Amino acid sequence: MLEKIIETTEFLKAKGVNDPDAGIILGTGLGELTAKIDTQIEIDYKDIPNFPVSTVEGHAGKLIYGKFGGKKIVAMKGRSHYYEGYGAEQVALPVRVLKYLGIKCLFLSNAAGGVNPSFQIGDIMVITDHINLLPNPLIGPNDDRIGARFPDMGEAYDKYLVNKALHIAKENNIRIHKGVYLSTTGPTFETPAEYKYFRTIGADAVGMSTTPEVIIARHMNLPCFAVSVITDLGIEGKIEYTTHESVQNEAAKAEVRMTIIMTEMISML
Repeated sequence: MLEKIIETTEFLKAKGVNDPDAGIILGTGLGELTAKIDTQIEIDYKDIPNFPVSTVEGHAGKLIYGKFGGKKIVAMKGRSHYYEGYGAEQVALPVRVLKYLGIKCLFLSNAAGGVNPSFQIGDIMVITDHINLLPNPLIGPNDDRIGARFPDMGEAYDKYLVNKALHIAKENNIRIHKGVYLSTTGPTFETPAEYKYFRTIGADAVGMSTTPEVIIARHMNLPCFAVSVITDLGIEGKIEYTTHESVQNEAAKAEVRMTIIMTEMISML
């Protein structure tokens, strides 16, 4: 694994991706946030050694390096998912490469179904904790040069960054929630019984990504901040027919508010 990380990192450095302050992973329908980046370099995933290629609509599959919020960032416009057939090592590699490029914080976003009755479609939820129902990406041999065998997950989402986001949202009159994100394998959307079960065990929103990336980041002591855009509701009496297209459309509507929060947070690093 380390050899692949170094190979990919050196490839990107040779392309001019050097000393980024932060990394951003953008989920379904949120890729246009990258339009606010003063782009210096843009590389397709398919041209990056060892990088998994995004196959899902709404995930452009481009790595973008430039200025955002006055800082140097590397943005991943799209991610890979377990349901696409990628193994843990493949899902892990992009996050590890971002760390080895030098980022100090990892910012993540996703589209999610709300199971908290107080949520509305279009709301933004700052993730404060998670329930991971995906295979743990650290299963298998551990390389102690990368991280500890048993990483602590007591603060998977950085409390300082969470509080900053809440303050920024309040200052800009943005409706925002805190909550627990639950991840499943997908690619099916959930049944009403599953939504009810997820709420019962403590989830506020459910999706198909993010937790493996956060686990990998914390394995390397990389602070994380993550948000979900609530694109559909899994609440009894409010469940409607959901499609990938409807999820993308609702996520896109939240981009302006997401961009305000992300820009101000990164500018404070």
